[in-house]
Amino acid sequence: MFRTVRQFTNNSPAVKKAVLLSCFFTVLFFQDTQAQVLTLKEALEKALENYPSIKAKEAYTSASKATVRQAKNDYLPNLVFSAQQDYGTVNGQNGPLYGFGGYGVASSGLPLPGQNWNAAFGALYLANVNWEFFAFGKAKEKIRSAESTVIRDESDREQEQFQHQVKTAAAYLNLLAAQRLTLSQKNNLARADTFRLSVTARAKTGLIAGVDSSLANAEVANARIAWIRAKDAEQERSNELARLMGTTPQDFLLDTVFITSFPVSLADTADTKTGHPLLAYYKNRIGVSDQQAKYFNTFKYPAFSLFGVFQTRGSGFYSNYATDQTAFDHKYLEGIKPTRSNYLLGVGVIWNFTSVPRVNQQVISQRFISGALQHEYEIAEQQIKAQQALAETRIKNAIDAFIEVPAQMKAASDAFLQRSVLYRNGLTTIVDVTQALYVLNRAEVDRDIAYNNVWQSLLLKAAATGNINLFLAALR
Repeated sequence: MFRTVRQFTNNSPAVKKAVLLSCFFTVLFFQDTQAQVLTLKEALEKALENYPSIKAKEAYTSASKATVRQAKNDYLPNLVFSAQQDYGTVNGQNGPLYGFGGYGVASSGLPLPGQNWNAAFGALYLANVNWEFFAFGKAKEKIRSAESTVIRDESDREQEQFQHQVKTAAAYLNLLAAQRLTLSQKNNLARADTFRLSVTARAKTGLIAGVDSSLANAEVANARIAWIRAKDAEQERSNELARLMGTTPQDFLLDTVFITSFPVSLADTADTKTGHPLLAYYKNRIGVSDQQAKYFNTFKYPAFSLFGVFQTRGSGFYSNYATDQTAFDHKYLEGIKPTRSNYLLGVGVIWNFTSVPRVNQQVISQRFISGALQHEYEIAEQQIKAQQALAETRIKNAIDAFIEVPAQMKAASDAFLQRSVLYRNGLTTIVDVTQALYVLNRAEVDRDIAYNNVWQSLLLKAAATGNINLFLAALR
């Protein structure tokens, strides 16, 4: 049968063409795959561009900037134009009246002996200017409060970007480690399967006991289960990276620099009091609260205002209507035509004395909030210092482990080779071989993550210092 297939392959131009096309598309696919390697910097750029929380922080910052412009515009004087045209009666009456709720009717006319229903058109045209020109810094403090909110929101966006970059970089390294572990488990499965074939063949010939074949099968099953679990873990890490990048889950081809090279440098940490975005955000929260307390404190002072009014009125009732109740006109144009004008200029002061104790308590409350925010800042600073110390320890331990890996790998490889040779010559048991196989697999896993652990510890250091460039600079 094999000879027939071989002859068919050699004598069929169609098959040759199919084989050539298959090779051609395989090369194209390989080149395309190589071109789509996802570097860490590209992953960080996509994460900052696509992740919804980053967009939300940017929107909050834009809203705060608009609030600053609003606060500046609030200092401008109020300029109101008004016009109305009415139809009604003008009966007047002596007596007190309060326009409660603004529903009083401003009908003007002398009080006559009796009610009448004479009605005509009337009109009022008005321009009003009102400017609160001095209020003991209320307008300036409002603007400063809004500007401090912008600074807080900008620092919130920056710390969110920084935290997200750290999370994305960690997910990237975790996925790369998971891919290497999957490959190691796959190689271990292949090694166990090769050994099983050898054991099975020897058992069939009666050179070794049949129970060894069962143990070899069990070892293959165990290796296959470990490989399946590694693939599950890899898929979880891949989904996590896709989520942080704001893309759909997919198979990522990552840069192997983190498992083949050592960081260029492990620079000293920076000053966490000024350099960490999270601490800057907590500090700006305190600044906003302090500024709001100053702004609230201005509410207990009086406000001085300039105002001016110019109005023109028209009426269908004539000037002698008080003595002649027939002196009015129903014509619309006669009623709305301007006939009398007045203007008024003045300066006023408004001061609600009872607002002083209320405002004082509001200021005290805001200062307590500032104190609480200060305590939260101190907690964050302590946590970052602890994280910084942990990062230094992690770097040292990762380097020490990295140094031990070559010796571990060589010893495990030599031990497996020795046990395999001894077993084939009947000088040891299969239990010793499977134990050596386990030690070799563990050494390969440690080898795969040795480089990755150094990069992970450096990333932890960058997270503690608040400078992601400390990590990215080590890639050069």
